[in-house]
Amino acid sequence: MSENNGNPLVVKRTKADPFQSHDYYNIDALLEEDHILARDAVRDWVKQEVTPVIEDYFEKAECPHHLFKGLGEIGAFGPSIPVEYGGGGMDEMAYGVIMQELERGDSGIRSMASVQTSLVMYPIFRYGTEEQKQKYLPKLATGEMIGCFGLTEPDHGSNPGGMVTNIKEDGDAYILNGAKMWITNSPVADIAVVWAKDEEGKIRGMVVEKGMKGYSAPEIHGKLSLRASITGELVFEDVRVPKENMFPDIRGLRGPLSCLSKARYGIAWGAIGAAMDCYDSALRYSIEREQFGKPIGHFQLTQKKLAEMITEITKAQLMVWRLGSLANKGEASAAQISMAKRNNVDMALTIAREARQIHGGMGITNEYPIMRHMMNLESVITYEGTHDIHLLITGYDVTGFNAFK
Repeated sequence: MSENNGNPLVVKRTKADPFQSHDYYNIDALLEEDHILARDAVRDWVKQEVTPVIEDYFEKAECPHHLFKGLGEIGAFGPSIPVEYGGGGMDEMAYGVIMQELERGDSGIRSMASVQTSLVMYPIFRYGTEEQKQKYLPKLATGEMIGCFGLTEPDHGSNPGGMVTNIKEDGDAYILNGAKMWITNSPVADIAVVWAKDEEGKIRGMVVEKGMKGYSAPEIHGKLSLRASITGELVFEDVRVPKENMFPDIRGLRGPLSCLSKARYGIAWGAIGAAMDCYDSALRYSIEREQFGKPIGHFQLTQKKLAEMITEITKAQLMVWRLGSLANKGEASAAQISMAKRNNVDMALTIAREARQIHGGMGITNEYPIMRHMMNLESVITYEGTHDIHLLITGYDVTGFNAFK
């Protein structure tokens, strides 16, 4: 084992990343030049920095911490945040294609970036004071500072309004008590965007800094999914949060839910990357693997699987392109984003399972990325709103009847 800036290097796979993108309907013609440049830059970075090491980190259930800096360098943190705050100043389509390429590498790597962007930088930019924006956003954009998002609690996941984490006013501060669960990045985060109920029962947002007395973030172990992503809790025991760290004007669930819509939008794009990687591997394997005297791609059932895969990927690509177009105009509704997240993650998981069958026994080994994507997607289909919850969001939107009550 050799050392690299204090990070032990894992053994790299000997072969290069052979991934080739798939664009059956020439959707690239609908993208602008800066979208393609951003996507290709991230794709190259993934091939050079992620693919060679990700299987080893996944197997050891370790987070590749050194990639945080690289994500900042390629502009994956806050690509749609204005340049004056350290962001990329790009549009929502650029954010989408970046998330797609990162998840092609690994869902955990995309999570590192989408949490930083959608759940930390976005609420600070949208709801924070000018002082908060200047203090946090430039450092978050470079990866000098890492953030996390505290909404989900041990007993309140799909029902965030039932949260028990609370704040009480105390002079020039609020006293924060409670706990959050399943928090990406929390054990390594420098700050946490936390949502809690005030004494009137209104949900408030704030920035809690690492090192504040009574604040801890223990890591969650034993995950069989997103193993290269670090996940933990947030525990608050009489944490004194200065009033200057509070978001001044946002009250209620509208604040955290707007952040979740931003994150779900990124997932809708990202899941396509995982699906494309599984399809690309399966297509290549079907040409190389021979049975009964010819490549298995000659057989009708293999062609059926591959044809259905590229069809579903193409439909998902068209969906997120349209969603990105709406988002750029500020017209993408939360329900539309929910539909895309639900559809595309389910699509990606189905493709991963079909790709595993094409690979046969080799599909369960880490020689190929299939099982890693499949295991990751079992989390992605649940977090940021479960598969069933998103179904009910669509049901509510089309019928007007609220099945949550």
